[in-house]
Amino acid sequence: MKYPEFFDKIETIKLKDELSEFLGTFDSGIVEFSYLDIVKQAGHSCPTVAGAYLMLLEGLKVLYKEETPKRGEIFVSFKEDSQEGVAGVIASVATHITGATQSLGFKGIGGNFIRHDLMKFNDNISSNMKLQRLDTGYTVEIFYDPSSIKADILQKQLMQKIMQQTATQEDKQKFGEVWQKRVEEIFDNISKVITIK
Repeated sequence: MKYPEFFDKIETIKLKDELSEFLGTFDSGIVEFSYLDIVKQAGHSCPTVAGAYLMLLEGLKVLYKEETPKRGEIFVSFKEDSQEGVAGVIASVATHITGATQSLGFKGIGGNFIRHDLMKFNDNISSNMKLQRLDTGYTVEIFYDPSSIKADILQKQLMQKIMQQTATQEDKQKFGEVWQKRVEEIFDNISKVITIK
């Protein structure tokens, strides 16, 4: 499987999942997610998927500081409706990493390891995503804005050719390259695109 080399340079997200430890899935319950894992789940790499990953990567660092984040013990909120814009895409990434779901998640074992009812849409927040620890109640709000990372001027031109079915194979390949170049630049400029309060 071939993919852009920069995927392998992106910091991974490591969490402790007590359900996986209980069931003997991962040693000590430690589970690690890479950007490539998330791209496989989403089916593509784009500024939205990159932003979702970065919001969780950076948000969990602030939420847990020196501790390892606890998968299944994080409540995730969004200001948008699940059907609005890209909220659903971002939420699916959040589910993949944190285990949190609105209603479809694991129902638990003996009242433990419950994963449903840990996600809320249409929340009264101003940020793109809010994370809350269930153990301490501590929250962080994360803002993602990639507008400072401009797309190559070729991106729009090539997309038009592809949509009009006039693009050559070389055009299609170049489009993918410039598209992923912007994604890479987003990861190279985390402090410009992510704000946490």
